Amino acid sequence: MIRKTVSTVQEALTGVQDGMTLMLGGFGLCGIPENAISELVRLGVKDLTCISNNAGVDDFGLGLLLQKHQVKKMISSYVGENDEFERQMLSGELDVELTPQGTLAEKCRAAQAGFPAFYTPAGYGTEVAEGKETREFNGKMYVLEEAFKADFAFVKAWKGDEAGNLIFKGTARNFNPCMSGAAKITVAEVEELVPAGSLNPNEIHVPGIFVQRIFQGKDYEKRIEQRTVRKRD
Repeated sequence: MIRKTVSTVQEALTGVQDGMTLMLGGFGLCGIPENAISELVRLGVKDLTCISNNAGVDDFGLGLLLQKHQVKKMISSYVGENDEFERQMLSGELDVELTPQGTLAEKCRAAQAGFPAFYTPAGYGTEVAEGKETREFNGKMYVLEEAFKADFAFVKAWKGDEAGNLIFKGTARNFNPCMSGAAKITVAEVEELVPAGSLNPNEIHVPGIFVQRIFQGKDYEKRIEQRTVRKRD
């Protein structure tokens, strides 16, 4: 049986260097690879291009990398919860590429499936389509979008086995599945790591073929990005 486990987050991030392009799963603060992000901060790697739905908050998630000025370019669909991100973007310190959310997901999925590009109607006639090839299909205009090219993908799952098979819980099954296998090396951190063969094959969301390294994470905060409460009656 193939074993893809590594014992530490330090071993999992072996090979990460300055200037690389990284995919990071999650939506808001849900399902983000907290351990991998903390290790990236500790390593001090810089000039990174980060592909993620959003940029975390000021003191958590990808916001920690932004605080240390380790990110050169951010490719996201939403960035509204991070004041430091806004400051760096408006000052010109940070290159930002805003991408429609569905297009962002499909650019990951296309890379995962080995497709170099695809046509989508999203963004036609807007700034999103500037400089890109367009084509008409059945009377409707489409924009050619290229699949992402990334060095590492960091994803977070609820449970995984030694062969790299992953199961996500609830809304943590967001960008994590489509980023798995979409980079040269996919690193999965899981809350629970079990022996190969322990998982029900019918419940697996991502097969181990898409994962190169897997480790059991620890000390997850699982913060809530926006907490809405009401007064008791």
